[in-house]
Amino acid sequence: MSEQPRASFGGKLSAILVAAGSAIGLGSIWRFPYMAGENGGAAFLLVYLLCVFVVGIPVMLGEFAVGRATKLNAVGGFRSLSRPWRWLGYNGVLGALLISGYYYIVAGWSLEYMVSSFGNLYSSGAPFSEQFAAFQASPRQAIYTVIFILLTHLIIIRGVEKGIEKASKVMMPALLVILVIMAVRVAFMPGAAEGYRFFLNPDFKVAFSPNTIFTAIGQAFFSLSVGMGCMVTYASYFKKDNNLTGTSMSVALLTLMVAVLAGLVIFPAVFSAGLEPAEGASLIFNTLPEIFKDMPFAAVWSAAFFLLLTLASLTSTISFHEVLTAYFAEEHKLSRKWATRLTSALSIALCMLSLYWVFDIDFAGIKMENASCFDLFDYVTANILMPLGGLLTCIFVAWRMKPEFLRDEMTNYGKLKGRAYPLLRFALRFVTPLLIIYIFIKNLGLF
Repeated sequence: MSEQPRASFGGKLSAILVAAGSAIGLGSIWRFPYMAGENGGAAFLLVYLLCVFVVGIPVMLGEFAVGRATKLNAVGGFRSLSRPWRWLGYNGVLGALLISGYYYIVAGWSLEYMVSSFGNLYSSGAPFSEQFAAFQASPRQAIYTVIFILLTHLIIIRGVEKGIEKASKVMMPALLVILVIMAVRVAFMPGAAEGYRFFLNPDFKVAFSPNTIFTAIGQAFFSLSVGMGCMVTYASYFKKDNNLTGTSMSVALLTLMVAVLAGLVIFPAVFSAGLEPAEGASLIFNTLPEIFKDMPFAAVWSAAFFLLLTLASLTSTISFHEVLTAYFAEEHKLSRKWATRLTSALSIALCMLSLYWVFDIDFAGIKMENASCFDLFDYVTANILMPLGGLLTCIFVAWRMKPEFLRDEMTNYGKLKGRAYPLLRFALRFVTPLLIIYIFIKNLGLF
């Protein structure tokens, strides 16, 4: 058991908002639109919705059960239940570490855009794509990355109860309001109908292709922050009366709502501005300024959105920073202060690799030319480590542990009815793991 007294989230709503905050940030607002843009729009959305309910929620519930039952970090939680399975916790810690190597970079982009909204973003007259490229080529990108890591560091080193819990109650509703307002705004932009058609009218031949399904599963894991120890760690701070099933469903629905709203904002704006939906990681930073530039008080709207994106990003960076901090503190007996320092130092080192090291990859089915650690970390975490962690979590919770383990955690030891238990256990035993295995095999080209 940990020698550190464990924090506890204040109530059921706090648990939902804090867990959702891990996902409602760059996962839904930055990554989802560009992944949908690269994979057929509506086709990707359809498969993504299915993956969230068939794959994401069962795995999240399994991680919640492990975390709350053990009150330990990812490695310690699995080890306390079955020592050989501690490696499943290490998979999550590795995933959180690699995400640290690129997520802070994107979070830094949002911070830069918040500041430059009152600077030369709209006054320079240069195309937004050129401004973004110039920013990436400048030292400011590294500076904003380090600033974001330090912001996360300052919150983590003080603990997460007062800071992140209180902030989540403000940030999440505010982000939804801003997204709804912008979705209404873009509906009146010329050419918006083409964006709605791209995002809401699926091509079923594309929808159920192996590549689309595989990518959608990776996005579901990324958006819900499962498969990398975040939900195990956060659930270790849940109170015993939290309804794990209700919390997992609420987190999933909030994540889906934000992802869909982000798509309803981005794609009409993309087609209205004559841009390509498959533009990649820079999509949101090239298209959102197009929305704001013709609005009254464009700089204010732009700064407000990128401030909210920055804060939403912060809730996500806190979650995987906490995975690593809790691991170092509890497994290596470091003080929270030194565990936080070590995590931040590793994050800075990995981000610098992502920014400045470019190479070619052609190994084990992964082929990338002129790639960076950014691309590699993104691919490995979203498409390998997270799904692998989800697969092993299914096997552990549904096959290694006795049935009473999941039932007791879902019903709060008989205090709740747990009507969904048979269905969720069936999904964890058969549907979810078989789907993940199938996609892994197809992705490796074995048949």
